[in-house]
Amino acid sequence: MNRHEKSSNASGLLHNRFLQTILLSSVLLQIGIWVRNFAILLYVADRTNNDPYAISLISVAEFAPIFVFSFIGGTFADRWRPKRTMIWCDLLSAVSVFVVLLTLHYGSWQSVYLVAFISAILSQFSQPSSMRLFKYHVPEQQLQQGMALFQSLMAIFMVLGPMLGTFVYSTFGLETSIAVMGVVFLLSALVLIRLPEDHMESQTVAVRGQFRKDFVEGFRFVWKSQVLRMLGLAFVLAGLAVGVAQALNLFIVTERLGRSEEFLQYLLMVNGAAMLIGGGIVAVFAKRVPPQILLAIGMLAGAVCTAIVGYSTSVPVTLTVQFLNGLVFPCIHIGISTMILKWSHASIVGRVNGVLNPMFVGMMVISMSFAGALKDAFSLSTIYSGAGLLFLLGALVMVPIMNQKAPDNVLTAQET
Repeated sequence: MNRHEKSSNASGLLHNRFLQTILLSSVLLQIGIWVRNFAILLYVADRTNNDPYAISLISVAEFAPIFVFSFIGGTFADRWRPKRTMIWCDLLSAVSVFVVLLTLHYGSWQSVYLVAFISAILSQFSQPSSMRLFKYHVPEQQLQQGMALFQSLMAIFMVLGPMLGTFVYSTFGLETSIAVMGVVFLLSALVLIRLPEDHMESQTVAVRGQFRKDFVEGFRFVWKSQVLRMLGLAFVLAGLAVGVAQALNLFIVTERLGRSEEFLQYLLMVNGAAMLIGGGIVAVFAKRVPPQILLAIGMLAGAVCTAIVGYSTSVPVTLTVQFLNGLVFPCIHIGISTMILKWSHASIVGRVNGVLNPMFVGMMVISMSFAGALKDAFSLSTIYSGAGLLFLLGALVMVPIMNQKAPDNVLTAQET
């Protein structure tokens, strides 16, 4: 491919109306999510005097519903009109946030957990719908570059999000922080109206037993594909590693580095800045590297960096390792998303996502749930070394499918 063709592809991708709209919606949602995450984290830490069980429960409340509803949400996402589904999910999320805000104002402080809980449920209907539209509106040869754009957006908020969340909470308090989330969900719903029509027929009237048949078909499709099976196993291992590391990040800051809780935002900012750079690098080379190799590279880097973070007591060393890990981390996100899209038929993308996502999230919730107990029984160094080993095993799982190519019969929705 010559330079002119590359430039044309990049220009076409950036002028894609679907991508423009979905990226703007994602910006709004990221603002709300980061403000919410840091408000709840700092609020619970203050109320419970850094109780590890109460802090790890935040992550459980956010991710546990994903394990239960991802199967159902993925199946319905393949049956309903995706554009309409996404708009309704954002509207319902906004309403639920304001209801919880009233409960928080007049009730107990523990209702902060409900904000993450309800939002997580609705996202399981919205996210697979977004994947379907991505498959429908983005040409196959641009899928990996499109995913790199999303990864770059996530990286930007890894840098700005902690600062924004900490500033809003410390300046305006918990209730205003939660209200911000409700407002941006409303704005996101308005933005999504701009999405181009998908012309997909919804299946509102189902034959008896049809839902169960569709539900089972998603599992069968994943089981028949060696690539998706191996991806599922990698999901399980990565979920266990990410869960325990994420739940105990605050203690790396306070115990290993001897800094205050607020220093966590700088750790995340360094990681996010590196992810932004890494996402740009991967976007340039995305077409040349198979997604399964990208995923293996990301998990190998995660294995080494996670183990080092657990042992380091030096702020410069930890920040450097976080930067290196963030530089390679986009390979994981882009590799996973591209594999799901390339190895799944357009009519079943939602269900494949609904089958694989709970494998990651379910294991993450399990390890988060035990994070507090693990910390009481083992040192942070031992726990993070174990998480690094899980990442290494996840990378090795990719070896048998390194040379596999996506099947030619996986069409976009426009071709079906």
